[in-house]
Amino acid sequence: PTAIDTPEFIKRIATGNVSGAAETILEANILGHSCASVCPVEVLCAGSCVYNRLGEPPIMIGRLQRHATEYAYDRGLRFFKKGRSTGKRVALVGAGPASLACAHELTRLGHEAVVFEGRKIPGGLNATGVAPYKLHAEEALREVAYVQAIGFEIRMGTRVGIDLSFEQLTSDFDAVFLGMGLGPDSRLDLPGEDLPGCVGAVSLIERLKNEAGFRLPDIHHAAVIGGGNTAIDVVRELKHLGVPRVTMVYRRGEAEMSGYAHELKSARQEGVELCFWAAPIAVEGQGRVSALRCERTRMSASGSLEPIPGSAFTLQADLVVKATGQEKLATLLAGLPGVTLERGRVVVDPATGRAGKSKFFAGGDCANGGKEVVNAAAEGKRAARGMDAFFKAAARPVEREVTV
Repeated sequence: PTAIDTPEFIKRIATGNVSGAAETILEANILGHSCASVCPVEVLCAGSCVYNRLGEPPIMIGRLQRHATEYAYDRGLRFFKKGRSTGKRVALVGAGPASLACAHELTRLGHEAVVFEGRKIPGGLNATGVAPYKLHAEEALREVAYVQAIGFEIRMGTRVGIDLSFEQLTSDFDAVFLGMGLGPDSRLDLPGEDLPGCVGAVSLIERLKNEAGFRLPDIHHAAVIGGGNTAIDVVRELKHLGVPRVTMVYRRGEAEMSGYAHELKSARQEGVELCFWAAPIAVEGQGRVSALRCERTRMSASGSLEPIPGSAFTLQADLVVKATGQEKLATLLAGLPGVTLERGRVVVDPATGRAGKSKFFAGGDCANGGKEVVNAAAEGKRAARGMDAFFKAAARPVEREVTV
């Protein structure tokens, strides 16, 4: 998605020019370090390697990318600088990958970028929602510091919509970038869902990443609901933490899972149990979670999912994790002038990231519904260039037709 010139950076590494390789990567994707760790390189880059067509193992592009970017980080190499000031100011909502990529590109173009983040730490899901076995919080924060060193501001603990209104942002800034990602973990509205021991996947991963010494010593069996990549991240992380038994519960079959096959294969190898065609119907327990009640499912003749009568069963578990997605931020964004929402997502021009004819631009999960970090980086950079074109167009003198 960020169009890194992969043959070029590999050639530079092969000739000993690791610094040049890092510059090639970061020129295309300033978040190239985290993308090499958290994105599905087996699909996006190694998956496209020409060696696959020759029946040979693909080049480990993700590892080479991490090597080059770590080389630059360790030596404090910086390849980009702040552009000549244009006098334009942009507010960015959220300090996740989309906003960071956008702010970096805006700064290079000479525009002032100010990022507003409601949390105490920047980085978005890289710092709070990506499983630690892929990317530790310290690594995510190191990348934020590297990106921010170009010279833009991040104001932590400022919740737009609560501490600061959108009306104030549009009044004080020439454009606003929406890069706040998605909301909290989705609810399933199951009986017993609010019992202690029933938690959301993103909130659990945030604790794993940011609470020193976090452990789960009293958990013997964890049930994780979902079939996506977040669910796979959680089951693998729980096994790494030493939970003896971890079961993934998914209402459909393996072929219907949205999670990546190579990640599921690793989960199996690590001892994760898989319970397909099972839909949770209740969380059980007295004062705390002790079991997950499910029923078997099947595809009906019409192609819809349906429960099998009389198939209910109980899965003993002292931890239930909901990994079925995050809430959309429709309530926060509804009513913004010129902004259209579709299924809770901000509708943008795919070429510029602009929302309608407004001063708002958007990228990342709040616009794409929840894709990879590399997509957020690409969309943030695209929006920065869209804003740059927007400012230049507004500055051009209007030619009036003169009638003689």
